[in-house]
Amino acid sequence: MFIPATYSFAVVLCLITMICWGSWANTQKLASKSWPFPLFYWDYSLGIIFLSLVFGLTLGSTGAEGRAFLDDLVQADSGSIGSAFLGGIIFNLANLLIVAAIDIAGMAVAFPVGIGIAWVLGVLVNYLAAPVGDPLILLIGVTFVVLAILLDALAYRKLATGKAQTPSKGIILSIAGGVLMGFFYRFVAASISEDFANPEVGLMTPYAAVFIFSLGIFASNFLWNSFFMYKPFQGRAVSYSDYLKIGTPKLHLTGILGGSIWCLGMVFSVIAGEKAGFAISYGLGQGATMVAAAWGVFVWKEFKSAPKGTNRLVFLMFVSFLVGLSLIIYSRFA
Repeated sequence: MFIPATYSFAVVLCLITMICWGSWANTQKLASKSWPFPLFYWDYSLGIIFLSLVFGLTLGSTGAEGRAFLDDLVQADSGSIGSAFLGGIIFNLANLLIVAAIDIAGMAVAFPVGIGIAWVLGVLVNYLAAPVGDPLILLIGVTFVVLAILLDALAYRKLATGKAQTPSKGIILSIAGGVLMGFFYRFVAASISEDFANPEVGLMTPYAAVFIFSLGIFASNFLWNSFFMYKPFQGRAVSYSDYLKIGTPKLHLTGILGGSIWCLGMVFSVIAGEKAGFAISYGLGQGATMVAAAWGVFVWKEFKSAPKGTNRLVFLMFVSFLVGLSLIIYSRFA
């Protein structure tokens, strides 16, 4: 199977992860306003399964190192399969909660609370499980990134001045989503052998683990996403019949594209974990927040009519993020 040979190449894969995780939501923006997020999410989850299977049957089944994808699935024990599957269940609920928090309280609340908690907790949990890199430099780097998220939130708060919001419910959802998001990656990483080239019997290679993880996302959709469809925290309820009535081939393909983009990032993040360490790999990937902000600033022009002083916050946000990103990368060499 294909695995990165050097730390430098692993960092490149992590940066691609960051771009993918920060860009997939653009497909939802491109979807029609008559296509609610819970319906979009079904196609999104199918896109994750589709690309994880494609990667498994191609990159995961070539080369002399590791185990072929199908052989790897057959030999995996129930513990490793269950761990990756549980990671999908946890991620799915966390993702839906954070999206709901954004809808209710706005980016200014959901991002610093939800993504900030997920980032710090995720790096901490993964580092304690597999300590790779200098802990002090890694901590300082994460601190700068969290500062960037806070500056991002302040910029969006200025943008949202005067708009009616109900932040209390949004804060609760953000905290719950952030805590869950901070743990999902560890369950996936725990199902993977530390040595990718000579994987341990019973554990999986990254490609098989991501595929099982994707099945966990899709299966849990029948519980989590069904709840959000029929009992939304905000907005109108939708049904399974709406998925068939409203959906067009273009809308379905847009959702599948969104899931495929996110899955590309997940695969690259996990296969980079051996050389980079899962804490660094996760930490770099979650830089997606700033990528999403860049889309908002430079493509969607969200700050075009922002109040005075907002552009300064946006500038400081990107500077803080680049400093944090550099420190996270350097922590592996220290």
